[in-house]
Amino acid sequence: MKILSNEQLVAAYRDAEKHGEQNTQNILRKEIKKRGIHAVQNKK
Repeated sequence: MKILSNEQLVAAYRDAEKHGEQNTQNILRKEIKKRGIHAVQNKK
């Protein structure tokens, strides 16, 4: 995977979430958790 800044990682995750790309979401979610970023939005 290309090295991304935290902001780019969050943007990529949200884009994958919007387009329904489950595999990409899982990969990015793992990286977000590894970096300790709280970027996952709560769905209401």
